Amino acid sequence: MTDQQQTTDPGPAQATPVPPDPWADYLAAAQRLDAVRRAASTAAVEQQAAVTAARQELAAVQARLAAQRAGMMRDLGVPESELMPQPAEREAATRAVAGGPVAALAALQQALAAADAADGAVMGPAPARHWRPWARNLLIYGPFAAAVLIVQMVLYLVAPQESIPTYALLCGLSMPVLAFGLGWVTIGFVYGGEPGGVDRTPIIGAIACLTPVVLTCMSVGLMAFFR
Repeated sequence: MTDQQQTTDPGPAQATPVPPDPWADYLAAAQRLDAVRRAASTAAVEQQAAVTAARQELAAVQARLAAQRAGMMRDLGVPESELMPQPAEREAATRAVAGGPVAALAALQQALAAADAADGAVMGPAPARHWRPWARNLLIYGPFAAAVLIVQMVLYLVAPQESIPTYALLCGLSMPVLAFGLGWVTIGFVYGGEPGGVDRTPIIGAIACLTPVVLTCMSVGLMAFFR
């Protein structure tokens, strides 16, 4: 092979560039645009929800602060000028809500929590509920009276017919007295530490303990009437 032939031989074939696919580029661009649209829609929905919640919190905070301001002016004699926010406080509040609806919502929720804490500090814990003596004692006399009624009904059902008057007389006299005595002792044991002594409300206890006897007599009378 001569030098002239070597210079005229073509070299290795060059790689042919792949032409761009317009359809693939279009699909990629459409997917990117759809992702942007979805993100913007989600952000808009979240912003709207934050705006709605912030408006509700604002109304609650305004109502709470108005009530506290009126109470402090009426009960404590605090001048209204001392309850107005100072410039530094206004500037701090402006910075707290500068981040948009979400930041404003968080600031309002924090303000409402602070108002709740202030109410709790001023008013103190809720007072304990005090029962009236007769209602409190009825919770003790009542179970003993119910036990008397159950025992009387059981004895009436299992006792022989000829022995019912004897059982009725014995139970009618002894069991209400026993229930009243147990209730009396229980009330003294549970509430005996009260200053000034404990009110056992004996009339309420007697009525509660005699009620099973009356109910039993009425039941026996009705059953005898319908036989």
